[in-house]
Parts: sequence; structure tokens; C-alpha cells
Amino acid sequence: MTHYKIACLDVWDEPVKNQTRDVAPDNFELVFARSYDEDHQIEITQQCDFIMCGTAPVSRRMLDKSPNIQFVQKWGIGFDKVDLKAVEDHGLGLCNTAGANKTVVAEHTILLILAVYRHLLEIDERLRKGEWLDIKIMLRNNALQLRGKTVGIFGFGNIGRAVAQRLTGFETKVIYNDLIKADAETEKTLNAKSASLDQILTESDILTIHTPLDDSTKDAIDASAIGKMKKSAIIINCARGGIINEQDLFTAITSGQIRGAGIDVWEPEPTAPENPLLKLDQVVVTPHAAGSAFDNVGNVSAHCFRNIELFLRGEPLPKADVIIPIKTNSSAGK
Repeated sequence: MTHYKIACLDVWDEPVKNQTRDVAPDNFELVFARSYDEDHQIEITQQCDFIMCGTAPVSRRMLDKSPNIQFVQKWGIGFDKVDLKAVEDHGLGLCNTAGANKTVVAEHTILLILAVYRHLLEIDERLRKGEWLDIKIMLRNNALQLRGKTVGIFGFGNIGRAVAQRLTGFETKVIYNDLIKADAETEKTLNAKSASLDQILTESDILTIHTPLDDSTKDAIDASAIGKMKKSAIIINCARGGIINEQDLFTAITSGQIRGAGIDVWEPEPTAPENPLLKLDQVVVTPHAAGSAFDNVGNVSAHCFRNIELFLRGEPLPKADVIIPIKTNSSAGK
């Protein structure tokens, strides 16, 4: 049996590594990075056959110095830190793990919505400091329920649909915007209707973002877009930071143009400690953690390994996973 080395470029704690080892094929040797220093990462990729990357960048320099790499597998969904042109120039394929983390990201989205609506972090902090809040003043005048609200989903792929599925129990109205309209059966099952971006901006009480970051979505939610929203609206972003203009979001919240936000992703990452959004009680923040659930690690890792095995056998990869098609499988298993 031929053995292969997999460069695991993200820096993980030992329990997460063990979850990944447990689902790895017997002929896969996993080489885990100890830091995100590019020179260190290149030392790893130079000795490996495949790259598995989550938040770790894959640069042209890395690929130039790693001639044995056959294929790049993204651990997760977003691929904005991968140099796509370099991958293509090296004749490599790139896949992600479409759908593998949809449930945990969808759950985190609902968490942020409720935390913003119910002022969860603010009242938690004040209670821990010894302040027993008068609910008639603090909560009845400010907290909101999800029931009856219109939720606009910007991006209706695996994660956007998982959010819609979870919203059915909250008795909300769901509208979505995506380049590809869902089929009638999916819309019926999820009780969701297609709408223009302008429509989801103007009609939504909650705008939740689940679209990839590319040239067409960079700064899509800027001052102009936010200006179309209700003053009572909130924005949730569990996609990529560059889709929202953070300065415009800060201005809109502090001026009362919208109610608040729940932000998991930033531009750049990590965000600076002095980012003004971190100072606002109306904003609930997390550090790109929506896809991080310990009991889902094995699921995502197994998805990665299945794709690598398909590549090695020269079999078709899942269409939903393919970001850059493989030009040829003649090098597979070399």
C-alpha cells in the first residue's frame, strides 16, 4: 500500500489532531503545523504530497517550493486565503468541504441573532458585576423576539439553507438572494422565497450573510446598502469579513441607522483590539468561531480525506466541492 503525507497547515490542539487522526486512512501520514510562520509551513509542504488547509494561507511561494504537492484540499468552505491563480498555474486542483460545517455555522448564526435581540452579553456582564436589572426598563423596552420577523439570507447555499431550516421553528418569514434560485420543492420545504438584494435589504428585520467573498461581494454591505435597511434591523455575518464594510457598519449603528449586529468574521483577521465595533454593546462578537465545534472536527476531516482518496483513484470529485477543477489525474498516486 502506497503511503502519502498530508500537510495539515492549521495549528490545532492535541484533541483536535486526535479527532483528525482517528478518521484518517491508514496510509495517510498527517504532518501538523506548529505555527503559521510561512517558512515553517513551507518546510512541511516540501515533504508532503497533499495540502489540507483551513485558515492557513496557501501562497504562490509555498507552491513554488513544494513540487511534490498533487492537490489542495480546503478544510472548511472559504478559500479566500488560497492563491487561486498559483494553484491553477501549478496544474493543481482545489476542493473544499461543501456542507460539512453547515449545521454548526447555522447554529452559531441563530445564537448571534438571539444574543443581539435579547442583549445577552450586556445583561450577563452587568449581572455578574452585581447589578440586578429592572426587566421592565432594560428588557421589555429593548429585547425582541424572533417570531414574526422577516429574515433575509444573502447567499443560499448549504449554510444559508441550514439557517432557513432552523428558522422554521421560530415562525419567521424567510427571503433569500442567491445567484442560483432554489428549486420549488426546496423553497416549499424551507418556507423561503427568492428576492432581489435590494428587496432583502429593505424588507428584512434580520440580514444574515452566507455568501462567498469574491470581487462581486467585496464591500457588498456598505453605507449605501445599509442605508436601505430598517432602523430596527440587525446584521449577522458568519461568512467573510470583507463582505461588510466595517467602518460603514460602525457609523450606521452609532448613528441609529440600524439596531445592531452579530459579527463572527473580520477584515483583516485577527481584528485589531482597537476596532471600534468591539466597543459597542449593540454588537455581539466572536473570533471566526462559527464553524468550530469539537464534535464536528471528525466530520470535516473525513470529508477532506474522502476527496483526497477520490483524487488518488482518479474518480470524480463532488461537484459542490470543486473550486478549481483538476486538469489531469495523470500525476495521481505518483
